[in-house]
Formats: sequence, structure tokens, C-alpha cells
Amino acid sequence: MKLVTLVLCTSASGLILSPKTGTAALDAIMVRKYDSLPQPSNVIQAEYVWIDAIGGTRSKTRTLPASKSALSQLPKWNFDGSSTNQAPGDDSEVIIIPRASFPDPFRPQGKNIIVMCDCNTPGGEPIKTNTRAFAAELFAKHEAEEVWFGMEQEYTLFNLDQVTPLGWPAGGFPGPQGPYYCGAGPENMFGRAIGEAHYRACLYANIDISGTNGEVMPGQWEYQVGPCVGIDAGDQLWMSRYLLARVCEDFQVYCTLHPKPIVKGDWNGAGMHTNVSTKKMREEGGISVIKTAINKLAAKHKEHMAMYGEGNELRMTGALETSSMEEFSCGVANRGCSVRIGRDTEAEGKGYFEDRRPSSNCDPYIVSGKIMDTIMEDVEVPEIVLKNRELAMA
Repeated sequence: MKLVTLVLCTSASGLILSPKTGTAALDAIMVRKYDSLPQPSNVIQAEYVWIDAIGGTRSKTRTLPASKSALSQLPKWNFDGSSTNQAPGDDSEVIIIPRASFPDPFRPQGKNIIVMCDCNTPGGEPIKTNTRAFAAELFAKHEAEEVWFGMEQEYTLFNLDQVTPLGWPAGGFPGPQGPYYCGAGPENMFGRAIGEAHYRACLYANIDISGTNGEVMPGQWEYQVGPCVGIDAGDQLWMSRYLLARVCEDFQVYCTLHPKPIVKGDWNGAGMHTNVSTKKMREEGGISVIKTAINKLAAKHKEHMAMYGEGNELRMTGALETSSMEEFSCGVANRGCSVRIGRDTEAEGKGYFEDRRPSSNCDPYIVSGKIMDTIMEDVEVPEIVLKNRELAMA
């Protein structure tokens, strides 16, 4: 007869750890025991991050010489693409090439880094899910334009059941929208600690995060990245999403980028409003360049909508601060339009415009590349009429 011994796991604080692995909070003292171990100064840990087949992020770690940690010195690596639906089993190797590097906020005890990579075949060709290559090719044609992007990423927090938004009663609904947007107090704000932790992680990683706020629907938050120039906007936004996933992992909270996570009732969806400004838009008389760009976007409305994220039709109904998915519109300070011109831009006659159509789960590489490609086209298009007609400018 075999002797079976039951071992009770205890933490450094002497408390018995929960046997419910994966959903229990990690014991902080036990974690610190290993985090406090000194790291050899001649090596670093590099976390290689890539985008998977369904628009999520994956990563794995390698040890590299500290003397060769500059982006230009980082080696290519590979992963098993058959396990991520990015390659067949009989030819499963996907090559990941470092494209951007950031300080690692989860390993602050050394000069460790997180590396944004794109995915390629062993022959050096971008694989189907490598949308960065699509954007990089477009941006390379217009480097002199210094296109700035500011991206407003909305997200919704849920309990681990992935059914109940954070702060909502199980099986029910909270009070109607109104007190939650930029609110305060335990009855209004759910998940602030997660937003704050993510903010600090982004700052440590040198992400150009410019702000954060609670959103209209309870349990929903937003942060802004930018202004960033060209392809850097997509690199930073994707890395910020990875950091958000890691923070939520630590807090054991589920985060979704679905554009309409709650379809029953009058609840706002989630988007990734994208602010755009070219060098000419920022110069005197730039408002005319802005209006010309918006006219070009209007002419390709359906083409853009097909590239602005899955499930967007659930969000863009023409209600709850959205425009209709079927019709392009533009207005000054009008958040019910496809594209908004800000009051400051109207008053100064230069600045930027905001494309409010991209969904929260859109691909920032595709969105930024497509917007730039459209507004840079040398074509004649019809002029649209602003919805705020009394504010329309000649």
C-alpha cells in the first residue's frame, strides 16, 4: 500500500494558502522572497511580446547579456506558431523580430526590458497576422509629414466569471449612467486601483501615457497614449495593452476590449478614439488641411469601418455618444459624429481631428496606417457639411 501524504502549503506569514490555485491572491511575502534575490549585473531578462491570431498578446522570457540590450543588438527569436494558430504543425516556427524596447515594470530590480516584436516566416516574410508590416510600409512613404497620433483606449473590467462587470450586482444592473464618468466614491468607481497600477507601469516603461479616467459605464475605464509619431503609436498602444493584461493578471480581474460588452440596456460601448495631426495641420491655416482630410475619410467611410474592429456594429448605433455605422458625419465638439473637430482647433484654426469610429478592440497598427494612407492621397473628393452648421468654417 502506498502512503499518501497530504502537505498543507503555508506562506511565509504562517497562513495556509488557498488551494484554489489561480484565483487566490498571491501571498505578498512569498513573492517578495524571490523578487528580492539579487540579479547578476552582467545579464538582463528580456520579455519578448507578440500579437497572436485573435488580437491578444503573448510573451516569453530569455536571458541576454546586459552589454547587448540595445534594440539594434537584440536577437531574433521564435515560437511554436501551431500553438497560437499562426502556423501549421508541420512548419510551426514563427520568427519574432524586436521592433521596440521598454523598461520592464514587472522586473524593476535590474535593467530588464519588454520587447515589442512582429511575426515573420523563417524566410523573412510577414505572416498574415503581422499588421505592423502593413503600417510600417505606409508610414515609410510619408515620414516627412510627422503624423501624430493620440489614442484613447477604453476597456471594461469584469469579475473572473467574465459575466459580471466589476462593481455590478451579480445577475443584475447598477443605477443608470450619470454618476460614473470621472466620478469618485465607492458607490461609483470600481477598479481604480487597477487603472492606477497600469498608469504607473506605463510611466515606468516609458510609454507616452497622457492620462486616464473612469468612463460612462460603471466598471469601464479609459487611458490615453500619445501624441506619438507614426508607427511608434501602434508599438506603444500594443505594449500598453500587454501591460494592462499583466496588471489585471496580478489583480485577478478579467479585462475585455469588446466594443459592446453589455448589450442589454442603455450602456455605453467602448472605443479607441484616435486623434490625428499632420505637420501641416499644426501650422497656420491648418484647419483647411484638417477639413480636406476629413472629406477624404468620408469618401472611404465603409472601407475604414471594415478595418476598425470586430463587433463595432453593436456599439455604433447613433446613440450613446456614437455615430451611425452606415453614415459618415462630422461636427465641431459633436461626440455623436464619426469625426469630431475640437473647440480649440476651431478657435485657433489649426490642430487635430478625432476619429471616433475605431472600436476598443481595433488594431492600432491598422487604424493609424489606414488613416494616414487615406488622408495623404492626392485625390479630389466631395466636401461634406458639418453637423454643427452654425460653426462650419469656410
